[in-house]
Amino acid sequence: MLVLGIETSCDETGVALYHAQRGLVAHRLHSQVAIHAEYGGVVPELASRDHVRKLIPLIRQTLADAGLTAKDVDAVAYTAGPGLIGALLAGAAVARSLAWAWKVPAVAVHHMEGHLLAPMLEPDPPAFPFVALLVSGGHTQLIAVTGLGQYELLGESLDDAAGEAFDKSAKLMGLDYPGGPALSRLAEQGDPTRFQFPRPMVDRQGMEFSFSGLKTHTMVTLQGTDGTPQDQADVARAFEDAVADTLAIKCRRALQATGMKRLVVAGGVSANRTIREKLSGLARQSGGHVYFARHEFCTDNGAMIAYAGCMRLLAGQREAPVIAARARWPLTELSPP
Repeated sequence: MLVLGIETSCDETGVALYHAQRGLVAHRLHSQVAIHAEYGGVVPELASRDHVRKLIPLIRQTLADAGLTAKDVDAVAYTAGPGLIGALLAGAAVARSLAWAWKVPAVAVHHMEGHLLAPMLEPDPPAFPFVALLVSGGHTQLIAVTGLGQYELLGESLDDAAGEAFDKSAKLMGLDYPGGPALSRLAEQGDPTRFQFPRPMVDRQGMEFSFSGLKTHTMVTLQGTDGTPQDQADVARAFEDAVADTLAIKCRRALQATGMKRLVVAGGVSANRTIREKLSGLARQSGGHVYFARHEFCTDNGAMIAYAGCMRLLAGQREAPVIAARARWPLTELSPP
């Protein structure tokens, strides 16, 4: 089975071809960073329009990269939510239209399930069961995963997601969009001993997160400095270390609570080097193993959607030919195929 995957949940247009036996065949990604940089954040209407412009050319290019044609495609998978509703509808409309024209099935994929399964694209994929940390600009969640569509929420952020806190703190520092990666690059030059930021909610039982207070702490700390480049780098390092430590502490609790030994980390923030080092160290200490997606599949991409769709189709999932999109869609509402 060859599945065409389409991702349009936010500001990146992703297209990929995944074969059930051969694995990932080809993939392409178009980023809208240049479009939204002028505004300091994603403008939903501009994102939707750019998806409409770029999707068909990207699909043609991806098929050409693989040396295939539309006749070779056996199914279409697309992101149906959560995300920006206009962007989701752009992808859903194209996906369903192609599936109808090509007379193949189409399946709606949950964006976060795509992220959760992205490490399965690696040569040494994790086996079920495992604890998943989904950490991105819109989500910070700990999930107990026992199988495809079998997800139990262990804890999530009560306010800002980790990626959102990165972006907002970067904006306080006057860093260019996208702020999160810029803050991480700046943190590499920082002194880890100069400032000590709190590790929010680690003194409470449970696996919930709260990152909103770190933004306030960042602002107050910056106001107490001269604002030099080194001051900013030191603050960035303290902020990043606080987030990484907090994630590691909560992941340790999740592994202990479930008795599982495998930790899967996915989402855009999982590309952060400090976070990867902290969580890899946690896995070694606990006698377990941590799995990450490769960097190009940490952020939104079509490969994870093609894979997730393929797994659900192989498991027998079939859907009515309707265009479906949900801006809000809790992962725990999913069920096995």
